[in-house]
Amino acid sequence: MPRLLNVRPRGGGRLLLGFLPLAAVLLVYLTASAARHAENPGDRILPTPAAMAAAVHTMAFEKDPRTGEIPLAADTKASLRRLGVGMALATGATLLLGLGIGLLPLARAGLGPLVAAISVAPPIALLPILFITFGLGETAKIVLIFVGVTPVMVRDLAAYVAAIPEEQIVKAQTLGASTWLVTLRVALPQALPRLIESLRLSLCPAWVYLISAEAIASDVGLGYRIFLVRRYLAMDVILPYVVWISLLAVAMDFALVALSRAAFPWAHPGGKS
Repeated sequence: MPRLLNVRPRGGGRLLLGFLPLAAVLLVYLTASAARHAENPGDRILPTPAAMAAAVHTMAFEKDPRTGEIPLAADTKASLRRLGVGMALATGATLLLGLGIGLLPLARAGLGPLVAAISVAPPIALLPILFITFGLGETAKIVLIFVGVTPVMVRDLAAYVAAIPEEQIVKAQTLGASTWLVTLRVALPQALPRLIESLRLSLCPAWVYLISAEAIASDVGLGYRIFLVRRYLAMDVILPYVVWISLLAVAMDFALVALSRAAFPWAHPGGKS
């Protein structure tokens, strides 16, 4: 009898195992919702699928009379723009600082402690400071995402670069490579797959910072909409929005995995994500 450690699901079996927990959660919700509505037909805490479908139709296909836009489309566009800009800036800064701190002892000694100190500060606590400094517009929200994820990504990438076998760097220098060439030809190719992995892991906190900022000061966005309708206990809107955010995050994660596998197949020898 094979050990469980050596049993690897393949094809349809793997998909089935991934689907079963989701189906179990859905079944529990439907059962609880039916029970609450049997006791109180006006219950708003666990809305029925029909109520959520009606809310989704309103939010996704009907224009808001006040703005003339479809709420879900406008909210998604605004949130993705903020998230995209913040994560793009964080990725660029991470690549520069991570390579520098990981490769250069002077940069490690000078910037390492600062990055470490910033990375342990709770970004949400900085939100009032950011709103006071940058105002209530887009800048503060983007800066919160940047400040929230960049230090952790930098520490991760710097540690990975610093762990590159010293023999590789010595051999490159022996062949006449300068610091710049060692960075480009030795460190950068190995750092890029790790950067994508770090970006994947940072998506969740980035979404948290975005939703938090939109909830406090915004007039459009997924987080803004969730906190706007919560005062009416509109769970038929909140739950679909949460599911939509999760689907967007999963799609981003899959896209980054596909990018990493296509660009750096040698970093995925076993096909693991």
